[in-house]
Amino acid sequence: MRIYEGSPRQDWEEVLRCVGAYLDDRGMRGVVFLETDKGFIIQGTTVTGTTGSGESMGRSDRETLNLEDEDVGGFMDDAMARRGRTPDPTPKHYESQMRVIGRYLDGLHPRDIFFFELDGAYIIRITQAGQGSLKQELIEFTPTDIADLIARAPALRRSTDPKAKPA
Repeated sequence: MRIYEGSPRQDWEEVLRCVGAYLDDRGMRGVVFLETDKGFIIQGTTVTGTTGSGESMGRSDRETLNLEDEDVGGFMDDAMARRGRTPDPTPKHYESQMRVIGRYLDGLHPRDIFFFELDGAYIIRITQAGQGSLKQELIEFTPTDIADLIARAPALRRSTDPKAKPA
């Protein structure tokens, strides 16, 4: 998916927010996220069959999703239609975490992204056009960074510096 080579309605904040909501609905955790020319490949673990009593740990399965541009566009349309109509508008786990990461990435305009998450920390590799070549950069978000970005999200949406990140 080429965010900045296509439709002007697409941006990383909105795309990652909608994909994050989809992952929340599936109950995924520990995701690996790879951008392709046609969408995203996402791998994560889902846990099913937990009882909450401590007797059953449930079953964990590794799942691989191939989300194409049309799928993501559908998630975005559904999310826009749901906003303001749901009884609990509070974003869930990945929806809120990936949204603030997307907001940060919007300021960088990466050519492509790859990231993985482990226990609320994210390591992201982005590729950007440099002088006459492509350059890659690693970005780390700790759980504290993510929590701070989520807490500051309303102010960041009004900020003129889209790359604002806690120190």
